[in-house]
Amino acid sequence: MSSFRLIGKAQGLEKELTQRNGCVVGMEKPFWMICITHMLLEVYLLIQVALIPVYIREFQLSIFEASLVATIPSLIQLMMNVPFGFLVDRFQVKHLLFASMAIEGASALLLSQTNSFWMLVFGVSMMKLSSPLYHISGLSQISRLVTQEKTSRSIGIHNALGSLGVAIGAVSLTLFLTSLGWRWAYLFWAIPVLSWGFIILRSSQLEARAQEKKESERRKVLERLSLVLHFNFLIFLSAIGLREVGITGISTFMTTYLVKIRGFSEAISSLVFGLGPFIGIVGALGGGYLGEKIGAKKTLSLAILGCAVSLYVLSLTSQLYLLTLVYLIYAFFSHSVWTPMNTIVSDVTPRTERGLSFSVYFFTEGLVTSITPTSAAVIIELSNISYIFPFSIMFIVAGLVMLQLFAYHRNSL
Repeated sequence: MSSFRLIGKAQGLEKELTQRNGCVVGMEKPFWMICITHMLLEVYLLIQVALIPVYIREFQLSIFEASLVATIPSLIQLMMNVPFGFLVDRFQVKHLLFASMAIEGASALLLSQTNSFWMLVFGVSMMKLSSPLYHISGLSQISRLVTQEKTSRSIGIHNALGSLGVAIGAVSLTLFLTSLGWRWAYLFWAIPVLSWGFIILRSSQLEARAQEKKESERRKVLERLSLVLHFNFLIFLSAIGLREVGITGISTFMTTYLVKIRGFSEAISSLVFGLGPFIGIVGALGGGYLGEKIGAKKTLSLAILGCAVSLYVLSLTSQLYLLTLVYLIYAFFSHSVWTPMNTIVSDVTPRTERGLSFSVYFFTEGLVTSITPTSAAVIIELSNISYIFPFSIMFIVAGLVMLQLFAYHRNSL
């Protein structure tokens, strides 16, 4: 299927879902343009993680050295999260979305030609910069486009399109690993990513700046931070930070675990890993609709509990079909957390500071993802890669406990 036919199908999905949800506020063209951007942005998310055992073999790396492919780029992304948050409230959304697509596409072209470890680290680091540019601007704009009552459902649809992109990218990697080679996975997807970036740049749908931004610009930096970083929000950030340690640990080394401990081939490991995001589409939508019924905090708590339980069962499973089944259950829960987390960030922070609040939220996740892979790698090298399971489960449960201390109240500003 060509890149342009893929974009065409995504636009067809936009039309169909718009017809089904015609009465839902925010389901107009700008919303779907942001969602399609999210789908293309996430294409490379699991490709880089799934390729860790390939990097180890091709560049003759240790587990610790391989972890640097995740750690160094995450540190660079971490340093840019808050500065990008301030930029979001000062530039048109379409320019920031275009920048995210341009950076991702150019980085993919570079990675397709890499022939050294440090060139690989540099390319992945550049690609990581596209994520905060998109997520802070895209989610901030969605929170302004929709009514508060429809935030959970809208973010659920947004995350489902992201999961679709992750799934398509990971499964395509399996095909390239068995035919042309892993570099073609980067090269192939660079074409639709760059093409969509120019479509966004030519669009007039995302030009208007939100009125709330003018008020935000008059505030001083410390005043803006004080509106966002209140004690209750810091408890929430601590909870998601602990959860993210566990999730990052298991996701970074899952394919390595399948290859080294379970004896699966690199292609089969990539396929099992790539099937998760397809279930994640259902998880993202389910998290959005359940959040409307029972609340974002309860939905998030159930999802985190489901992650911990399914990971424990996964650690005891060895047969391919059972392992795949349990992993898909885990994928359902791990993807369903994003909608309630994004909804909570949107609800408990001022409407005028959404860009800054999402940047602080992503800064927390970036801090965790920048230090966890190397920390987990040290534990693995001192023991065994199977120890990644108790390591991850411990932090996921700690995040669940911390979340219960968080008081969920919607901000009226």
